[in-house]
This record gives sequence, C-alpha cells and structure tokens, in this order.
Amino acid sequence: MQTFPVSSSILNCEALGLFLCKKYDLSPACTCQLIKAGINHTYFVKDQSLKWIFRVYSLNWRSRLEILEEIRLLNALRSAQIPVSHPIPDAKGEYIQTLHAPEGERFGVLFSYAEGDKLHNFSAETHYEIGAIMARQHQVTQSFKLERVTYNAEVLLVNSMAQFLPFLPADCTETDFIKNTQKYLLDYLADIQVQELRTGAVHLDIWFDNLNVSKTGEITIFDFDFCGNGWLCLDVAYYVLQVHSVERDKPECLPKVQSFIRGYESVTPLSAEEKRVLPMLGVCLYFFYLGIQSQRFENWSNSFFNEAYLKRFINVLVKSYFEGYKQNSLAL
Repeated sequence: MQTFPVSSSILNCEALGLFLCKKYDLSPACTCQLIKAGINHTYFVKDQSLKWIFRVYSLNWRSRLEILEEIRLLNALRSAQIPVSHPIPDAKGEYIQTLHAPEGERFGVLFSYAEGDKLHNFSAETHYEIGAIMARQHQVTQSFKLERVTYNAEVLLVNSMAQFLPFLPADCTETDFIKNTQKYLLDYLADIQVQELRTGAVHLDIWFDNLNVSKTGEITIFDFDFCGNGWLCLDVAYYVLQVHSVERDKPECLPKVQSFIRGYESVTPLSAEEKRVLPMLGVCLYFFYLGIQSQRFENWSNSFFNEAYLKRFINVLVKSYFEGYKQNSLAL
C-alpha cells in the first residue's frame, strides 16, 4: 500500500499533551486542546489551575533563528514590564521544541496565558489604554534590530501583489484598481520624509484578535509571529485600519481612533509625518495581508480565499479606505 506524503498535519492533542508534560515537568493531570489550526496551530494547555498556550509553527513558516528573535524581543518587552504573552522555557531551559510531524520537523513554543477575552468592540477608554501600551512597547523597540524581515516597499507591495493577483482575472476592474493603487503607493512611499519616522522592531498585527482584555480591564498583547523591522508607525497604521474595519459608522469610528492616538501620545509623540502617512500605510498593509492569505492557500485560507472573496475585500475594504483618505488626512 502506497503511503502519500503530507504538506500539513494537525498534531494529536493527547500525544502532544504527553510530550509537553515530560518537557515542562507538568503533572499527569495536564491536558492539551486544539484552539485554532490557522497560519500556525494553537493549543490550550492546562495543568490544574495553571494555563498556557502552545504554538506549533507550520512547516518552514519560520526558521529557528526567526523564532529565537521573536523570543528575544518578547523577553525584552517582558523585562520592560510591557504586558505581553511571553515564552516559557522547558525543564532544561530550552524555549523551542522540535516536533517530528509527518510533513517534517516543526517548531513549537509555550507561551504564558493571556487572561481575559477577545472583544470585537472596545470602549474609547480601552482604545486609549491600548494606544499607551503600544507607545510604551515602541519605546523599548525603537532601534531594536531583529534578524527577521524588514517591512519595506518590496515586501509590503511588490511581493504581496505577486502572491494574490493570480487569484483575479487579468481583465477585471479589481485587477486594474490593484495595479494602479500599487503604483500610487510605491511613489507615495518613495516620497515619505523617512527621517521623521522612527524605526525599530514592530509587531505588525496588533488588533482585537491578538489581545485579551480581562474583567478588571488589564490588556495583554500576544502573537508576535509577524514581528520584524520597520517604521514604528506601521503598528499605529494597522491598528487604525482595523478600527475602521470594525467600526463602519464614521461617528463611532473617529472618536475611538482619536482616543487611541491620545493614549499613544500620552506616552510618546507621533511626528506630523508619522500621522500624515497612517492611512496610506494602512492600505499597504491590506496588500501585505492579502499576500499572506494567498501564500497560505494550501494549508489555511482555501476555505474562504477565492475570486469572490478577493473582489469583495478589495471593493468593501481596500478601495473604500484608499479613496476615503487618498486626498484627506485622519482627523487627529
């Protein structure tokens, strides 16, 4: 009987629980439960009253060095008392586990548990607190160099479009819009006064799905899988973009964006140039994450990513945000 190779697998929870029990010296009562099989696979680990998250990276998604750099950043943030989910070493002091999956060697890391819940809508006060936390994080990460990707125009706009454009017909209006918008954005980025933009390590994915809010209002940020080097205002731009995606009603949206910015600037100021470029950087990040979705079609996004989804995403989100702010600045 022929055995076929696999490109992706989901590790058995019971077997993984036994593995973690030995590696981290947990009790026999330890349990392991799959939470999400996404870009990476996330497991909830519990040992009586103690809780953790175990992330299993997809095959070849991140190198060992890239994961070590993520760990180095998280430990630096934890040392600075930034509320992040941090890596936990095993009984031998090792952070990275090697898992021999059917498709090949995958890496895994245990993280502290972020208490609280994911909230789809925040109060203005919570947006303010998130802004302040992000600013404190940026105080630590400014000039912090990672041996990981640098988010430049090629990564954000060129490589990403090459990934998702084949999912669209060559002669449709959405393809024309994307090509024209990419050209506009490339010219826009080339004209930015880069000396006015702070650089360092960025998270690049701070939004409601990657932070928990406890019942007492404590906020914990997690999932630094996309951390890399770039302008710090990329984090601000992405968060503002996500507020617009969630809060479609402008009278509801703008006060929350303004509250977030006030929270950020209660810690450290944004330059005038950083504020000016926020909307167009947000559009660049739309390009980037569409590229990620298409890149991971085989073992993640195939249940939703298709021509109809892409056209709807471009028209409802990308085009409306781009055209709404192409000639207008954010009311900050």
